Amino acid sequence: MQQNVARNENIALVTVGGAPDDELAERVTRGGFACQAFASPAALAAARYVPALVLVAAPGADRAALVGAIDELRQTPALEDATVLVLRDRQRGPSPATAFGAGADDVADIAGAEDDLWARIEARLRHRPAADGPSREARGAAMVLELTQALSSALHIRDILYLVVQRVAEVVSVDRASIVLAHLDEPTAYVITASDDRELRDLPVRLADYPEIGQVLASGEPLVIRDAADHPLFELSHRDVPRRFRSLALVPICFEDRTTGVLFLRSREPRALGADALFLLRAVANATGIALRNARLVQTLRDQSRRTEHARKAAEQRLRRLEPYAEFFRASADGIMVIDVGGRVLFCNPAACAVLGRRESELEGCAFDELLAKDSHRRFERLRESFAHGVFPSNVDLAVRTGHAERRVLSVSFNSVLREDGVEDSGIIVSLRDVTEDRATARELTKTKEFLQRVIDSSVDAVVSADMRGAVRLFNPAAERVYGYKAAEVVGRMNVTELYPEGTAREIMRLIRSPEMGGEGQLRGLRTVMLAAGGIQVPVLLSAALIMHRGRPIGSVGVFTDLRERLAIEGRLLATQQELAVQAKKAVIAELAGATAHELNQPLTTVMGYADLLGRRLQGGQLGQASDAIVRETERMAEIVRKIGKLTHYETKPYVGEAQILDLDRSADSESPGRPPA
Repeated sequence: MQQNVARNENIALVTVGGAPDDELAERVTRGGFACQAFASPAALAAARYVPALVLVAAPGADRAALVGAIDELRQTPALEDATVLVLRDRQRGPSPATAFGAGADDVADIAGAEDDLWARIEARLRHRPAADGPSREARGAAMVLELTQALSSALHIRDILYLVVQRVAEVVSVDRASIVLAHLDEPTAYVITASDDRELRDLPVRLADYPEIGQVLASGEPLVIRDAADHPLFELSHRDVPRRFRSLALVPICFEDRTTGVLFLRSREPRALGADALFLLRAVANATGIALRNARLVQTLRDQSRRTEHARKAAEQRLRRLEPYAEFFRASADGIMVIDVGGRVLFCNPAACAVLGRRESELEGCAFDELLAKDSHRRFERLRESFAHGVFPSNVDLAVRTGHAERRVLSVSFNSVLREDGVEDSGIIVSLRDVTEDRATARELTKTKEFLQRVIDSSVDAVVSADMRGAVRLFNPAAERVYGYKAAEVVGRMNVTELYPEGTAREIMRLIRSPEMGGEGQLRGLRTVMLAAGGIQVPVLLSAALIMHRGRPIGSVGVFTDLRERLAIEGRLLATQQELAVQAKKAVIAELAGATAHELNQPLTTVMGYADLLGRRLQGGQLGQASDAIVRETERMAEIVRKIGKLTHYETKPYVGEAQILDLDRSADSESPGRPPA
């Protein structure tokens, strides 16, 4: 971007209702400006920082917060003449009309392109007022720019026109500025809006009572009357000048090359407007004419003027027809209103006033859609279209704004019971019921239900629920995996008894109702078998309970843990334990055998030595034979000891009857050398 603004022209960025927005300040700095962020107007004033331009970041601020922030800036002496550029969020507000009405000099989109933001800042710095205070001409030029931007925006035309007269009255310093639309060939003119009455809309006035307006419409030229008290125009018309206003100024508003209205300025004290002020007012009037052309408001008012008399008479007839029902409606606990097909309120009972938080005088005569929140306008327009076709919907939710600016949700029903005697458009009854809490509760219940459904669907255990007749009502994805059925095949189609072997379901229900397994109405940790698709029996761990409502069971729910994998693991663990026990037994036998062989080896060696010595000395005879027998048996015992020392595993052989004894020959390691007796 080509930057033409001197770098010593400082910029302050003030945030409404938040911390300093350093990121936004960095965006501004990238455009070549010296920008410093502050958390509030008070923080800016305390820093003694005097900027040439104040950026007010208000992406989500309401009108009150924005007005308060700008007023605080204006009340700071060093900042009272600073140019204020409001940065708003197009989606969340505030609207340009709100920003300009709060005293902003310009409005920009905070989410727009950086080049657009830089260009807007550069333009504001280039055209800012002089340091010694803005002149009336400078203020006027700024106002023209401001209003031109507003008039070319997408705001509602009513808001734009009110902004125009409000700013004109402020800059030109008059007591009232208004916009009047009129035609010389029609007797009635309409005051569209006035600076000192925001609620004024389409006020009809007789054109004959305002000769000054007629003169401007005829000539197409501005008219300035310094003091109406002695002006000949009013003497000729024999009209009394209102005491409130002495000075008048009228500037023509042109529409399609015709003068169709005036920008009407009035002051209590006599005064005259200069050429600069008239130039300014003509510029504003021309821009207003363009806006009116775009909005086609004039055509709407023409149509309205033709319908006004008919509507007035029809309204009087409707009200007379309402009288027999009035007392009944007033006594009703439900809010009741009567509207015409155009949406105007003809009648409202006390309950309707309470629901809407407004007085009866506020409601009667107002447009029903003005009571609605913005997000319900389109729905009501569709409802109005259906009225024309004889369709009157019931129990339609519409959001309203109460007189306390509180959002409420109403259940609204429409009825055409007042259409009688062939009379069309005779009124529509609107029944109102506040369902704000009901809808909030329903939303919370829906959220809770969805959350619980996600919990159930995410469970690794099968969850099955049935009513008291046994019809399956819930079958989660884990149940599909365990049972081998799809939920669509089970829910509402199968009885819970079909998911168990015969008689098991009845026994489980008996256990749930008894205190044996966790207390009455509950069943905890029961190992049982359920019947999967194809008749496969699956071992499960079951926890179940009765579902109670107002003290009575309305169903049951069971949580099944598939035990097949757990039982397989337990089987493998048992086999491993048995194998370890055998190995431990073998180790004990081997150790025992070694210890026994070691302990027996020494005494056997001694016995064999002494037996051999006796045999040599007692050769022959019975004692010699006995000595030889001792040597033989001792050698036999030594051989047994050698076999015991060679034991490596455990094998048995039959002994007496069914008894088993250790088989030394098969249990000994034949290749392991035994320890011969010493």
